[in-house]
Amino acid sequence: MPRTLAVANQKGGVAKTTTVATLGAALAELGQRVLLVDLDPQACLTFSVGIDPEDLDKSIHHALLGGVRARDVLVEFDDGPDLLPATIELATAEVRLAQESGPEQVVRTALRPLRSAYDWILIDCPPTLGLLTVNGLSAASDVLIPLQCETLAHRGVGQLLDTVHDVQRLTNPGLRILGVLPTLYDGRTTHARTVLETIADTYSLDVLEPAIPKSIRFAEAPAIGETILATAPASPGAKAYRALAGGLLG
Repeated sequence: MPRTLAVANQKGGVAKTTTVATLGAALAELGQRVLLVDLDPQACLTFSVGIDPEDLDKSIHHALLGGVRARDVLVEFDDGPDLLPATIELATAEVRLAQESGPEQVVRTALRPLRSAYDWILIDCPPTLGLLTVNGLSAASDVLIPLQCETLAHRGVGQLLDTVHDVQRLTNPGLRILGVLPTLYDGRTTHARTVLETIADTYSLDVLEPAIPKSIRFAEAPAIGETILATAPASPGAKAYRALAGGLLG
């Protein structure tokens, strides 16, 4: 069975989508079969791998609520992870999911026929604590929390952990918290270093290494539908995500 990693933080701008796309690409470089799942109605992950959501007739929305098989909306790539794409239609999913029987398990059910084809499934959860995020957590074996190394970015992590604990109690007792991934890290500032040092104590969570450095290279890559591994392969950011992937493979 694949290891299914939900990447979640209800705060936006913490490199959540960047982490899903780049970590997925790094795992694929290491020979892993990887599926990316875009659960965010903003469809940033879909766009960042080179697909215009406006051009899609079907998306994960239809696999969750439209009676369409996930396999029929799957976008396959020869040289990187496959994708279950999102469109803005997913914005209506919260209301419709609430009307389903077992609304927290719809994503898990949709992914089940695909699981045997992959070693890793990476889920990009939306920046909310609503039903889509709960679905992502309920379908996952592990949750990774990207966290910007700034004091204000810590606000709300406690709420996310409360949601994770509710999911563990009610829908997915096997869910593990993999840890916090420090992102947008600038080691030249005392503040960033101090925040990084206090994360583990503040949340009693493992801090994944290495910290992901702040770099304009990350903003440039999605504009051409690539990750930093392709556009700046020797950059510190690319090296950091490759090291993270290697660490996850043990």
